[in-house]
Amino acid sequence: MNASGLYPISFEDLMAEQLRRAPWLGLSTVIHGLLAFLLLLWPQEQGKQEVRALSMEPPKSEDPIPPLEKELEKVVPEETPDDPSLVETEVFDATTDQPPSLTPQRLQSQEDWTNLPTTGLGLGPGSTNTGGGLIGRGSKVGGPRSTIAAIDRGLEWLREHQDPDGRWDADEFMKHDASGVACDGAGNSMQDLGVTGLALLAYLGDGNHLYAGPYQEQVKRGIRWLRTQQDRDSGLLGSGNSADFIYGHAIASYALVEAYGLSGSKLLRKPAQRAIDYLESHRNRYGAWRYQPQSGDSDSSITGWCLLAYKSAKDFGLEVNEEALSYGLAWLDSVTDQGSARSGYLSRGGASSRRDGLHAELYPREKGECMTAVALMCGYFLGEDPQQKPIMQRQADLIASKPPVWNEVDGSIDHYYWYYGSYALFQAGKQHWKNWSRSLTKAVIETQRKDQNFAGSWDPVGVWGQDGGRVYSTAILLLTLEAYYRFPKLLVR
Repeated sequence: MNASGLYPISFEDLMAEQLRRAPWLGLSTVIHGLLAFLLLLWPQEQGKQEVRALSMEPPKSEDPIPPLEKELEKVVPEETPDDPSLVETEVFDATTDQPPSLTPQRLQSQEDWTNLPTTGLGLGPGSTNTGGGLIGRGSKVGGPRSTIAAIDRGLEWLREHQDPDGRWDADEFMKHDASGVACDGAGNSMQDLGVTGLALLAYLGDGNHLYAGPYQEQVKRGIRWLRTQQDRDSGLLGSGNSADFIYGHAIASYALVEAYGLSGSKLLRKPAQRAIDYLESHRNRYGAWRYQPQSGDSDSSITGWCLLAYKSAKDFGLEVNEEALSYGLAWLDSVTDQGSARSGYLSRGGASSRRDGLHAELYPREKGECMTAVALMCGYFLGEDPQQKPIMQRQADLIASKPPVWNEVDGSIDHYYWYYGSYALFQAGKQHWKNWSRSLTKAVIETQRKDQNFAGSWDPVGVWGQDGGRVYSTAILLLTLEAYYRFPKLLVR
């Protein structure tokens, strides 16, 4: 009981009595209680905030794909590969995947050039064949210094006249001439595919590809555009709407194969193989090639381009029907006259192709030996030896008797002939090549335009200039000048 004797004293009574006597103690207790309660709540709220931040805004990391790889991946907007691992393994990293010793600069030394992958037609380092592949300008094989300067100017002109989508526009290339006098020399609008293939071959022949060279960007864009032009099912490049569409396909196929082989791009393998497969489906059974698929007739001009594309594909490990190479050579033999050594376009010993009428009058067939040059070049690159086939020497004699001459009056200008003739006689060598080289310098290097927007190009005043225009003439003459260093002598004699 309490002091009054009425109730027992409890703990609550004692606390109440103490609080009445000391109110500041109660206040302190309440305050400390509130602080303790807030402290208990604080870690929980902080934790909740952290979890919320992590779930809504994950920490940013560096982009795992370097800009160069992103750009190069645009080259191959291919379907998902059959082997899913290719998605990860085909990484376009110029620091690890490109051939050794290559940099995005003009290749300067012999070591740089020998480290390039084996080139089509050329057999190249690592091949068991005698000779070597792409020599490149670093080896300084023959040719005046002016040749290199002319090639540089021409490649620069092509760079300035490439469309953003990667093509070279045969008839509207002059739209890139923003100031000054615009270039003339429009070609046929149906020839974009062919001239783009030739322009790419000119860059590839100078050592540029997807990973190396000062013009690798032009190669990337051009190859990307070719890819957009290919039918996935048939492999055909281009629309096939023109009568001579197979020229564009064959030249573009050759460029696609070379780009695949020189860059080593796995994801370009299928498009290159499909392009070759279309050529095989187009070829006459037990024969060569003509304008329409399996039409039953052949011609030496388109057969030459197809054989070069096949040989390049074979050297780069693509699947090729080697019987086609034999049939192609058999066709060229069948149109070669044993008496004159002349190879014809459609028939034995016949003349080179011209359109009927004014075209044939302006460019007389007897001014050149284009089909003979096609046959001789293909013979060399497909392994024929003049020691075993003497008519090859006589073909070289015939070609050498009609060297390049830039004469706009008598119809002597034939860039197509000069291209094949240069590669054929470079292989023949000796005095034939020396004489041809001197004529080539005068006819080609001295006539290259050096004024304003024209600088670096050639006027399309030759046999087929009206078809391909200024882009065609410039690209094929660059390829012609590259004969000095693109391939070595295939036979050591």
